[in-house]
Amino acid sequence: MKNIRISIIVLLAFLFSSLEGIAQVDTVKIATSSLCSTCKKKIEHDLSFEKGVKKSEVDIDTKVVTVIYDSKKTNPDKIRMAITKSGYDADSLKADPKAFNRLPDCCKDPDAHH
Repeated sequence: MKNIRISIIVLLAFLFSSLEGIAQVDTVKIATSSLCSTCKKKIEHDLSFEKGVKKSEVDIDTKVVTVIYDSKKTNPDKIRMAITKSGYDADSLKADPKAFNRLPDCCKDPDAHH
């Protein structure tokens, strides 16, 4: 009987310690300079490689990317920086000029000044 109690205590201790490592999922919406389906694919593809990003979806009509992420591994500022490094504006941050210049012509807003 004593061994069963010890086993239960060890199991409970393990379970509670494991809960600390569970992801804390959060969502952020970021305005982008996306224009077309190519932009959508590129932003979603590039964000899929960012540490902590679980899912991203660009709405071309509203030019907003919704990102679901693990707040223990990343934050909205890092996600915005990743978007700018892909060549797109992210909220008030301007796209990285070199990345912007590498985008296909269909993804470049003629009125944008990068």
